[in-house]
Amino acid sequence: MALAATGIIFRREFNAYVRSPMGYIVAAVVLLIDGILFYVTALGPDSQFLSGEVLEQFLYTASGMTAIAAVALSIRLVAEERQAGTLLLLDTSPVRDWEILLGKFLSALAFLSLITVATLYMPLLILVNGKISVGHILIGYLGLTLLGGTVLAIGLLATALTRHQLVAAAVASVITGTLFLLAPLAERVGPPFGRFFAAVTIHGRHWAGFQDGILHLRDLVYYLAMTYFFLFAATKVMEAKRWE
Repeated sequence: MALAATGIIFRREFNAYVRSPMGYIVAAVVLLIDGILFYVTALGPDSQFLSGEVLEQFLYTASGMTAIAAVALSIRLVAEERQAGTLLLLDTSPVRDWEILLGKFLSALAFLSLITVATLYMPLLILVNGKISVGHILIGYLGLTLLGGTVLAIGLLATALTRHQLVAAAVASVITGTLFLLAPLAERVGPPFGRFFAAVTIHGRHWAGFQDGILHLRDLVYYLAMTYFFLFAATKVMEAKRWE
């Protein structure tokens, strides 16, 4: 029953992305900016990077665009339904809050993954014309998926907190931006706070391995744990608002 309900929500939300211009606008912006930055780094007249460095730089810039796309795709998931009044139908149906949120999360992750896969031709160009490993590409794209999933969960929490999409975008951007900025802050702050910031930051230490093509179990566990935490928090918010 739970899987069936989640599957229905997933198909409903994924079709909404496919039918709405918002999804295509986000995809177009990500592909355009990633393409421009890739050209400047790899094919520009002043490019002096080696193949591995080009791939690392591409993954670095792609991680930022993935985070931005995740925020843009997530802010409509609950807030839009509250504005339209359709969330009440879900609240009064025999579907639990975590099933609703999981279906919405998976639909956004699936659409974001399609956008991410659409950028794959860029590292493949490096692979054909340079010396990089397929493993480096696969690990890098795994990192992009995990990072995107974590930011989507943050956005889902933000959109569960408010009925206004602009407010949800602001909340999600502040949380995500803070978790990004903890990486440079960790380098400037001494222990014990420096170690704490490095352990919590969504980028920096935990992203570096994926960018370099090295898979560390601690980084995999970190992103999965952060995603679970924010999805759990969003579920509790939904449960609280159900009784308002």
